[in-house]
Amino acid sequence: MNERRKFSRILFDTRANLDQPPQSWVTRILDLSLNGALVEEPRNFAPLGDRLTLSFTLPESDIELQMEAEIIHRKLGLLGLKCLHIDVESISHLRRMLELNLGDANLLYRELERFIEEHEQANS
Repeated sequence: MNERRKFSRILFDTRANLDQPPQSWVTRILDLSLNGALVEEPRNFAPLGDRLTLSFTLPESDIELQMEAEIIHRKLGLLGLKCLHIDVESISHLRRMLELNLGDANLLYRELERFIEEHEQANS
């Protein structure tokens, strides 16, 4: 499965919310990339469709990141989420967090270009 990944992932353990109004669930993020996240499946998780909002606050700060996401897999108590939309401020913070954790700015910039290209193609 790792061979198919286009985006580097970092381990990231923090509390998060999955929202699909009027429903909301508390979860934990296990890892993050520019293109999505792996989260624990919340108890009583019964979404109406695959689209939802993932939001979380960066540890030791008041900075909240949000992304509109789609559930792309659901197995073994885990949800794989693909980012459909993320605002400029959230992606800036996410990019910086990945840059610090990956230690390879060139790799991150290539991935950011790929992320932008894929989202432009999806929206055209």
